[in-house]
Amino acid sequence: MDSPSSTTRIAARSSMIDSIRGCGLSGMRIDKEDLRRKLSIPEYLRVAMSNAIRRKEGEPPADTCQSDVIVDGNGVQPPEAPMVVFINSRSGGRHGPELKERLQELMGKEQVFDLSEVKPHEFVQYGLACLEKLAELGDFCAKDTRQKMRIVVAGGDGTVGWVLGSVGELNKQGREPVPPVAIIPLGTGNDLSRSFGWGGSFPFAWKSAVKRTLQRASAGPICRLDSWHAVIQMPSGEVVDPPHSLKPTEDCALDQGLQIEGALPEKVNCYEGVFYNYFSIGMDAQVAYGFHHLRNEKPYLAQGPISNKLIYSGYSCTQGDSRTSYGCMLRRSIAQNGSRLQSLKGGVRISGVRAIVALNLHNYASGRNPWGNLSPEYLEKKGFVEAHADDGLLEIFGLKQGWHASFVMVELISAKHIAQAAAIRLEFRGGEWKDAFMQMDGEPWKQPLNRDYSTFVEIKRVPFQSLMISGE
Repeated sequence: MDSPSSTTRIAARSSMIDSIRGCGLSGMRIDKEDLRRKLSIPEYLRVAMSNAIRRKEGEPPADTCQSDVIVDGNGVQPPEAPMVVFINSRSGGRHGPELKERLQELMGKEQVFDLSEVKPHEFVQYGLACLEKLAELGDFCAKDTRQKMRIVVAGGDGTVGWVLGSVGELNKQGREPVPPVAIIPLGTGNDLSRSFGWGGSFPFAWKSAVKRTLQRASAGPICRLDSWHAVIQMPSGEVVDPPHSLKPTEDCALDQGLQIEGALPEKVNCYEGVFYNYFSIGMDAQVAYGFHHLRNEKPYLAQGPISNKLIYSGYSCTQGDSRTSYGCMLRRSIAQNGSRLQSLKGGVRISGVRAIVALNLHNYASGRNPWGNLSPEYLEKKGFVEAHADDGLLEIFGLKQGWHASFVMVELISAKHIAQAAAIRLEFRGGEWKDAFMQMDGEPWKQPLNRDYSTFVEIKRVPFQSLMISGE
């Protein structure tokens, strides 16, 4: 494994470079009008999509294609890089509304969707469907625009995941191509943004930086991102307040090829959701849970990423040092080692850790790399492979006491390596503690545990990968 000093130097250099890029201190001047011509979708298409979303209908109105010239696509030049932006105007502190106006200046107003007004699934279900219908009617401009469409998300990791999940439905429906996604980071952690080269914070020179972001998003190379489907099964009667990322489901068939400790209850409740960065249980989720409740109760304390991080750090110091240790059975871990697949039969009992994390990205908790930069020798010894966001594997690690987590977060040491897995099941049973704190991509909740019956978390990779635009 690399030495702590070299790891710290690499992290410091990366942070400095990200800061310079984010502050808009590099790159050539971009002409506003040239950029607008490159990105702006023709007005008749913008209006058709906007009306379809407003009416909640995928069919374009009858008078949209009244001109034969438009239907044939003659005389209407499709844009070089058609783009739509989803913005969480409540993120980014006081800059959210200003950023929305700036984006509308740089492209058609109808191409910028405020998530408080238009949800991503509405755009997919009605706006894109309208474009596809026009293309079927023979509109060449609509067809070309749909084929080249790219998306920018201005928000935090939760917002990006929301958009990716909605756009990912196109795979299931066979509506290709699926638009790739770029990011303007407005959240607190912004780990997805960091992982794909879009920086970790909202820049102070944001007006010029927005032009550069749109320019890079219009032509950046496409990368792939694994996404993971999580199912939570618990005994019926347990009350849980799930986050937005988890939805109740009737389909809750666990993998029957795995052993279960004890009997199963007659009735169960199930929730499912998709995550892109991490699923965690224990100390870090408990801190996140307390922070979110404090922010909801006193929103005036959280006016932007910097204040959020200060509050989060303070809450970690006061709430994150519980003496409770978390443990579970890792019932399934299919680890890739070259061309060989290994199954850990019978399960692996994990104990003595205060947090268990299944991580997909290199970045976690505002740019930390708890898995570490592992040497080839160490990887070979442990049977691991180099971690990537599109390798079909999760990195599973544990955090021990508070001091261990602190050293991991400043990247002086690595976390406790447990496994790399393509599919996992975690099994929990109540005992000294009646609840477990869990979170998916920064959305925490309190999970009740039963003494008599197990609660299961089963995670498998989604068959379709998300498409991301690289900001490098």
